[in-house]
Amino acid sequence: MSAALAQLTSHGTDRRAAADAFRTRHHGGVIGYVGADVPVEYITAAGLLPLRLSGSPGTPSTTGDRYLGTGLDPAARSVLTRLLAGDFGPLDGIVVSRDSEASLRLFYALRELRRVDPALALPPVHLVDVLHLPHRTTTRYVRAKLGQLRATVETWAGRSIDDRTLADAITAHDRLRELLTRVAALRRSQPARLTGTQTLTVVAATTVLPVERATALLEELLTEADHLPAHEGVRVFLTGSPHDTGHVYTALEDSGLLVVGEDHDWGDLLSRRRTAAPTEAALAERYQYNGPSAPRASIRARAEHTRRAARECGAQALVSYARVHDDAPGWDYPAQREATGLPSVLLNRQPYGALGGEAAEALAELTRTTQPTGPRARAEATR
Repeated sequence: MSAALAQLTSHGTDRRAAADAFRTRHHGGVIGYVGADVPVEYITAAGLLPLRLSGSPGTPSTTGDRYLGTGLDPAARSVLTRLLAGDFGPLDGIVVSRDSEASLRLFYALRELRRVDPALALPPVHLVDVLHLPHRTTTRYVRAKLGQLRATVETWAGRSIDDRTLADAITAHDRLRELLTRVAALRRSQPARLTGTQTLTVVAATTVLPVERATALLEELLTEADHLPAHEGVRVFLTGSPHDTGHVYTALEDSGLLVVGEDHDWGDLLSRRRTAAPTEAALAERYQYNGPSAPRASIRARAEHTRRAARECGAQALVSYARVHDDAPGWDYPAQREATGLPSVLLNRQPYGALGGEAAEALAELTRTTQPTGPRARAEATR
């Protein structure tokens, strides 16, 4: 494994290490956030570290279940459990985006718990509501919400964010998105130079590292691209629920598949859109038009995006993974299947971070009916 990939994998797996190092150097200054609709540029511009919060599949979420109930997305319940357990270390604030019903309920729970139980020592929490409608009035609304976030982050940081500093942060994060797009191309190449699991872990690392450090590691990884090993398998495009850890990707790729693309915001959607200019107005439009995510976009928009993205990835099959208590992917799937025209399978009501018992049989059938690509696969086919 390349040195850069090893470091990124380490940070993508142990997501607290970078935050602990930042706290030591800066005596605090870490802001946790939930959802890709959070404009992290403000946090960076204030001299703070944005730390994207993730769940822990396989770990009991008893505490989160108590406050959120068991009928909500288990990822949100896991995040709350980890926050109350102090798994992320001391945070100076939490920003939650209204990207789904689960995130919204998580925000309400955090705000109320902080109010009624000071002993929990929860940090202040802020909700940012980014709408994704294609209207000028929506842009004005989003810009107003971003202005509120800016004021909140300034309060937490104890310093103002001037326009030049914000412009520098916008430029830095756009550079990071550009590099993530180039890294994603490594798994779309034939043969692939990264697996889906590796790519997802690399993306996760960039959500916990300071933007300058993440950028440097991605640049180093790209210089080592020609020396990365080749990976083969049935090339699949993954749609459906988001994945904040690599557990499902690993299970899919252990079954002979190769995840070459996806349409959730822990993967390709995180870096898909750039900011047109280093201004607050352009930043509002960047977040307004980002997506299309399963909870917020129309079925038609999702199907068209999946069709285009799957083709760009050279996908041979479509896998829709719908986590338990996540109903949106099931509504999208028929249109996505028709739009792509690919062999496909819907894995419905799956456990958080895992594949259910029936999934293995469905994936085995998909693998049998779809020919893998790559030199080794072609050699075996000619025997």
